[in-house]
Amino acid sequence: MKKNIIVTGGTRGIGAAIVRYLAEENNIIFCYNKSEDIANEIIQKLTAKGCNVSAVKVDLSKKEEVIKFSKYCLDKFDNIDVLINNAGISQSRLFTDISEDDWDNMINTNLNSVFYLTQAIVPNMISNKNGCIINISSIWGQIGASCESHYAVSKAGVDALTKSLAKELGPSNIRVNSIAPGIIDTDMNKYLSAEDINEIKKEIPLERIGMATDIAKCVKWLIEDNYTTGQIISINGGWNV
Repeated sequence: MKKNIIVTGGTRGIGAAIVRYLAEENNIIFCYNKSEDIANEIIQKLTAKGCNVSAVKVDLSKKEEVIKFSKYCLDKFDNIDVLINNAGISQSRLFTDISEDDWDNMINTNLNSVFYLTQAIVPNMISNKNGCIINISSIWGQIGASCESHYAVSKAGVDALTKSLAKELGPSNIRVNSIAPGIIDTDMNKYLSAEDINEIKKEIPLERIGMATDIAKCVKWLIEDNYTTGQIISINGGWNV
């Protein structure tokens, strides 16, 4: 049976892989901010295959837009089966150089948006006594990151929210988990040089960086599984072993 799924940040990297991987068996609404052409291209390709996919432009750093997006999703779907909080931004900057605007933009986009959207969607799941929430966090939220402290804090917050909601929403049969990727071959990591990547590979037991489909496959498993909740699942080739 097809599930109704929301995916934030569905035009690039992990988000796009999730949308493509789930689209043939589910109904999907995804959002984007600046990549309208890519969003339209994804929709055209998937609808040509008979998929039910739509997209909405949303600036997730702004509460009012997140709430408007949640209302759109709730109006379109009678029930929300799965919420995938994937969208996020990153920034490499010395801690002493992080401005207040840098901090606020990072926290608003990566953490506050998860809070606002999840809080808006959860009542529907509670009413249905069923739901699955999957948050995409990061290895940096677990071990910290030099020159990305505001990013690490935002992702650590997502993981803490994940565990808290798993405890609170479990009695309503709502499962909440995080996936914490390591280095994944996406646009977010394009700033890394080939030399940087090779040095990172040496630290990873599997000696390679991950692909976006590695994360999408885990998302699919978490949707299908009925007894996993409150977990921060590390997909990083053994990087933090």
